[in-house]
Amino acid sequence: MHNVEPVTHSSLLIDNIGELVTNDASHDGSPLGLRLNAAVLVVDGVVAWVGDAGTAPAADGLERVDAAGRAVLPGFVDSHGHLVFAGDRAHEFAARMAGESYTAGGIASTVSATRAASDDDLERNVIRLVAESHASGTTTVECKGGYGLSVADEQRALRIASRHADETTYLGAHVIPAEFKSHPDEYVALVVGEMLDACAPHATWIDVFCDRGAFDGDQAREILRAGMAAGLKPRIHANQLQPGPGVQIAVEVGAASADHVTHVTDDDIAALASSTTVATLLPGAEFSTRATYPDARRLLDAGVTVALAADCNPGSSYTTNMPFCIAVAVRDMHMTPSQAVWSATAGGAAALRREDIGVLSPGRRGDLVMLDAPTHIHLAYRPGVPLVSGVWRAGVRLR
Repeated sequence: MHNVEPVTHSSLLIDNIGELVTNDASHDGSPLGLRLNAAVLVVDGVVAWVGDAGTAPAADGLERVDAAGRAVLPGFVDSHGHLVFAGDRAHEFAARMAGESYTAGGIASTVSATRAASDDDLERNVIRLVAESHASGTTTVECKGGYGLSVADEQRALRIASRHADETTYLGAHVIPAEFKSHPDEYVALVVGEMLDACAPHATWIDVFCDRGAFDGDQAREILRAGMAAGLKPRIHANQLQPGPGVQIAVEVGAASADHVTHVTDDDIAALASSTTVATLLPGAEFSTRATYPDARRLLDAGVTVALAADCNPGSSYTTNMPFCIAVAVRDMHMTPSQAVWSATAGGAAALRREDIGVLSPGRRGDLVMLDAPTHIHLAYRPGVPLVSGVWRAGVRLR
């Protein structure tokens, strides 16, 4: 622990940490890898040392932060977001709260507003939402297209997203736009052809909404396989509105993540448990649509890797706040506070197949969140309270 050479580069030391969540199971055998009375040293953006408070190696040019007994954890990894859009759907939300049900069809109104917006307006909105995410402790953001649904609009969405998000996802297959409703096969051909060619250079991932009112199983397979052939990695919106083939397709194609997974069978869960596909749960969506929450405990007990994400979008989950999602997951998805925090950090990293984030151990990126609280449990114990008092991304303070 002490065989660390003195540091001569720019560095950050957070000392006197009451509880440090490392997610490094090698420390104590538990998923959170908790350390009490701890310190973390970040050098040139990377964790260089983790150990007992007051015993950090000497460092020149050191920025020292006294946590004064507060809890510190890895930055939240929000692996599912739709940030490139214009307008909002507040009236639709109010209608749902008055008793109307949620369907995928409401996306069309956002498509119209997004197509009519300027590049500058769309970019300002993305910047605003990413700043919101950072303020509430998120240090890694995934961003999809999906509200343009034309070659030019999907390309510009990803071009804008790639300037501000860590991970970008091609989602031309969000829904079938109005102009193709009578001939959906032509839209699928566009998605796997000209639109894919235009968007692939700006994306890492390909996604498809496989559900009622969107794309069926055969269409989803075709779209994902075309994206994979173009060098994109697969993920999928699956089983949100009803049981369906989405989860099985995710496992079949080796998707990094199946997202929503609200309505799943025992066979779906068994398939996820035997695969490397993460089940990404989106508490904000059920909260904002008054839909049935997925049972995270059922997935976890079966051995499924679970992530939590905010699903920020103007229709069904207009939040960027991961602490809120943690609190809802604990209250309504039957997760323990520890499970929810792991899923919002290391789980999100797994859903993006990232090994450099979500864990605080030497060699990982120095992404940290400090709470104005003594333990991570307070994220669920004190819902709605702004507990995030410090945020660092690669050792640089964001808040």
